[in-house]
This record gives sequence, structure tokens and C-alpha cells, in this order.
Amino acid sequence: MKNSKLQLWQRFQQYYTEFPELGLALDLCRMKFTEGFLASMEPRLQTAFAKMKDLEAGAIANPDEKRMVGHYWLRHPALAPQPELRAEIEATVAAVKAFAVEVHDGRVRGATGPFKNVLLIGIGGSALGPQFVALALGQPGTDKLAPFFFDNTDPNGMEKVLAQIGRNLGQTLAVVVSKSGGTQETRNGMLEAAAAYERAGLSFAAHAVAITGAGSKLDHVAQADRWLRRFPMWDWVGGRTSELSAVGLLPAALQGLDIDALLAGARACDQVTRGTSFKTNPAAQLALMWFYIGNGKGDKNMVVLPYKDRLELLSKYLQQLIMESLGKKLDLDRVVVNQGITLLGNKGSTDQHSYIQQLRDGLNNFFVTFIEVLRDRDGRSLEVEPGVTSGDYLSGFFLGTRTALYESDRESITLTIDEVSAFSVGVLIALFERAVGLYATLINVNAYHQPGVEAGKIAAAEVIALQAEIVKYLGQHPDGASVTEIAAGLRKDGEEETIFKICRHLSANADRGVGQTGGISPATVKFTLRS
Repeated sequence: MKNSKLQLWQRFQQYYTEFPELGLALDLCRMKFTEGFLASMEPRLQTAFAKMKDLEAGAIANPDEKRMVGHYWLRHPALAPQPELRAEIEATVAAVKAFAVEVHDGRVRGATGPFKNVLLIGIGGSALGPQFVALALGQPGTDKLAPFFFDNTDPNGMEKVLAQIGRNLGQTLAVVVSKSGGTQETRNGMLEAAAAYERAGLSFAAHAVAITGAGSKLDHVAQADRWLRRFPMWDWVGGRTSELSAVGLLPAALQGLDIDALLAGARACDQVTRGTSFKTNPAAQLALMWFYIGNGKGDKNMVVLPYKDRLELLSKYLQQLIMESLGKKLDLDRVVVNQGITLLGNKGSTDQHSYIQQLRDGLNNFFVTFIEVLRDRDGRSLEVEPGVTSGDYLSGFFLGTRTALYESDRESITLTIDEVSAFSVGVLIALFERAVGLYATLINVNAYHQPGVEAGKIAAAEVIALQAEIVKYLGQHPDGASVTEIAAGLRKDGEEETIFKICRHLSANADRGVGQTGGISPATVKFTLRS
């Protein structure tokens, strides 16, 4: 054991790297790669660096959609390949800041007084990034506007948020985020919010802001109804990389967070991760570790464990960034590869009382990315024992868990940041964005499209269309019909299960007017349309 610890100490000195300008350190010593692996990957890594350089210069990096990929320009507009793009980015940041000041000063206000809340209505990247940043950097009670979110098309979930806002709806600014303006979940949330404002005798338009593409459906609505403001979304920024566009900057600025520091952290990280050496580039280190541990095929899951409550939503945010970017059926040569990395996680040390047991003693089908935060809090901490604070225990649990996993032959990466701040959150966002881009080149996939998501949207639309046909059919058959009768009548053979599920959902909601008789067996139940 002593020799093993000595070897680990020697390996730690070799594969632990600090990046002082970022307040970041990266420890790879508990990953069991060899120098031979690094040498064998060097040509591919240099290709990835070259591709990334082309991407930042404005190359068509999303070939399926024939689009540039420009989220790196958001924090360094001078990189934009055309002066018009640079001007748009700079003007948008200035407009976000100016609008936030107007809201905070009370020059832009709600019907019943100055705005106290901001309700962001979005889905996926249009909500996950803002939610992550709001939790990481916000301070309830001192935030200039308290953040709330509609991030799903769940009616009960939206009711719950509205109940939390309560009587302050007239002091709640609604920010609707949708690039196309046609994203159904966001549209539903907007309609639910608008109805709530109307029930309260308020004008939704007088409390609403749009973040959307120029000329989109949402843009036309916001313009026609004279919403308070409209901010742009560009086709060269994907939802999962949009946090440092108006999508994330506006709600953060309204909350009172330091968006300049957020941008500065991402810009500083971009500068470091443009380096072309594995040793001095933390994003390249992450990308090669992902390749090593998963054999370039995603063979092992990534478990993200941040040891800080403020970073609880980091794993959720990274799930979309990594899994939507890398989870692809086809590579760039149109070969079926079924790529991806499955990402799980919550926070430490909570996880020590849930699934750490399996991580240590169960299936060895994962690797861990620990996020360590050095600073516990501002000011002095209570000693829970002589000379020991709660933060010391948190650090102890992190170190103990990492050791226990290593002793059980489980591999891990440790990312260390000095503190949770706007700058460090910007660093983390940029670090993982760059790692995803580099890894995507290593495995030859398009990280910037999402055909699987589009397929799901199409399938959902087909279900809604089928539902309308079912309701119409039941209206024509007052004695009711079985699933097989409905399928035959609509000429939907093979869709019986879907028809059953649609009818069951309708019958469970009294306001939909569909009843059922004959038990719950799919073969015997009949559905009727109540008069």
C-alpha cells in the first residue's frame, strides 16, 4: 500500500496542472492512461485543434444545417468573421445591460409596481443554462429580481410556479425564449402564462420580453402585440451553447448577477484552451480522458459530482451539452456509429448516502468527474467540532470518496476551482463547451445538430394529430368504441397501443370529456365522448 501511495503521488505530480489565470486545477492522476496512449492520440488531437481554429474563424462547422458555430464569439466579439456579427453581439450585450438598469431603476415596471420577479419561459438549453447560473450565483433575498422558470409543458408544474409567484404577478417580468418561435413546450408555457396574467386582470404584453430569431413566429407576435422588448437569437448559436447570449445574459442581468465577469471567465478559458499542447490545455485533457476511458465509443458513463450546493444543477446542464452534442447515430462520413457519453450526477456529499455504494462496489461501468470548490463561504465558519467546520467535513467526504473509489479500481478526474463566482462559472461553461467540441472531432461526429430531438418533435406532433382524429371519431360513435374499433375506423392498424394511451390520458382528465367503461384491460375497455 505504501508503494502504491508513493506511485500515486508521483503520478499526481505528473498529471496535476494548475491554471492560475482561471482559478482552476485539473487532476488526472487517477485515470490509468499511459504515455503511449497520449502519444498515439497526438495526431488526432492536433486535427481537433485545427478544426476548432477553423470553427472559430467562421467555417461551416455544422454541415448538416450548413451553419457556422459561433458561441465562442459571444464572449470575444472580435473573433466574429464579419464586422456586422461583431456589432450585433456587442449591441445585444449593451441592450441587455441597459434594459436591466431600466428595470432595476423602476423606469420599466409592472402594472402593480416595480418588477420583483423574472419568469423565464423556455425549454432545454433555453432554460437549463439560465437555471444553472441562477442557482450557482443567486442569493435569495438580495437578488434584484427573483428567478422563476417554466421549463416544461406540465400544467401542474406551471401552476406550482404561479402559486409561488402568488399576488406578485403584476410585478413579474415574463421572458419568453424560443429561436424559431414554434417550440411547442415554450409556446404552451407562454399561453399558460398569458392566461394567468389575464385572469389577474393584467396585460401579458405589458409584462413580456421575447428572445427569439428575427422574423420568427414569436418575433411577429411580440412586435404585433407591442411587448416590452425583443432580443435576438442567431442561427449560429445552438440552444445548449446559448447561455452567454441574450438567452442567459438577460435573466442573469435582471437577477442582478455580474454578466461582465461571466463573459470574462469564459473568454479567459477560451484563451487558455486554444493552446495546442495536451499539458497546457484543460479542455484537451478532458477530451482525451473521455476518449481513453470509453475507448472512443462512450463505453463508460460519466458521473459528475460537484461538492457544492450551488453547483447542483451543473450535472443537469452538462447532460444536455454533452449528450445532445455527442449522442449521434451517424458520424460525419454517414457511417452508423451510435456514439455518445451517458452523464449522471447530483452533488456531494448527498450522493454518499445514495448511489456511491454502487459506484464503489457494483458495476464498474463509469468514471467520475469530481468538482472541488476550495472556498467554503465568505467570512468565518462555525466550528462544529474543535478546529473543524462543516466545510472541512465536505472536503473530507470528497477526499474520502475519491480514495475509496480509487481503491476499488474506479477511475476519476478532479476539477478544482477556487470559488463559485461569476468568473468561475464562465470558466466551467467554456471549458466543457471546448471539451465537447474537441472530443466530437476525435470521434468524427457533428456536435452541433440534434436530429434525434427533431424526430421526437415530429413524433409528438403526429400523436397530437391522432388525438384529434380519435376525439372526432368518438363524437361520431355515441355508444363508444374499443381501441381495436377506433384503430380500424381510423385505418390506424398497428397504432392500437398509442390509441389506448391517448384515450387513457384523455379519460383521466375530466375537462377533456372522454369517459371509459369495461375496466382497464386494453382489450375490453370502451371509450366514449361525453355529451
